[in-house]
Amino acid sequence: MRRAGAILTLLLVSGPVAGCGAHSPAAAPGHRHESPAPIVSTAPAATPAAGFNTTDTAWLQLMIPMDERTLPLLDLGAERGHDPAVRRLAARIRKAHLAELERLRETLGRTGLPATNVHEGHDMPGMATAADLAALRKATGPAFDRLFADRLREHLDQSAAVARSEQAAGADEGTRALAAAVERTRAAQRDLLDGIR
Repeated sequence: MRRAGAILTLLLVSGPVAGCGAHSPAAAPGHRHESPAPIVSTAPAATPAAGFNTTDTAWLQLMIPMDERTLPLLDLGAERGHDPAVRRLAARIRKAHLAELERLRETLGRTGLPATNVHEGHDMPGMATAADLAALRKATGPAFDRLFADRLREHLDQSAAVARSEQAAGADEGTRALAAAVERTRAAQRDLLDGIR
C-alpha cells in the first residue's frame, strides 16, 4: 500500500505526466513501474479549475485508468470463474466500477482538464496488465480463481491506498469525498473477496 501512495506522491511532485504518457517509452507487457521517472515536457501544463490542487487531479487521472484497466479482468472473472461465487463477485464489482468510473469522469470534467489518459501504455500498481490477462485466459479451474483473486486483490489494495492519499492531501471537498467513498467500497469489496477465497 505504501507503494501506491509513493507513486501518487511522485506524480504530484513531478506532474501528472511523470513516468507515464505519450512522452515516455512504452512499458514492456507485464512490467509495472515502481517509481516513475520525471519527464521534461515543453508543452504548457493545463491548469485545473479553482479549488482543485495537483493531488486532486493526479488522483483522478490515476483512478480512471486503474478502474478502466480492471474491467477486462472483471469480465474474465464473470465469464470464466470456476466457482460460481467468483463469477457473481466479478459481475458485482464490475457494475460498481462502471458507476464509479462515471463519478470519476464527472469529477475530472469539473477540473476543466482534458480526459486524456496520462498513463496510457504504462502498467502502474493496481492495473491489470496484458500479461495478467493472458495468464488468466490460459488458466482454468481453481487455478483461474486463485490468479483472478490475486490480481483483483492487488487492484483493490492499490486503489484504496491512493484514495487515502487523496483524502489526506486533496483540496477539493467533492473529490476528497469521492475518494472516501472509493476507500469504503474497496474495503467492502475486499471483504467479499476474502469471503470466497
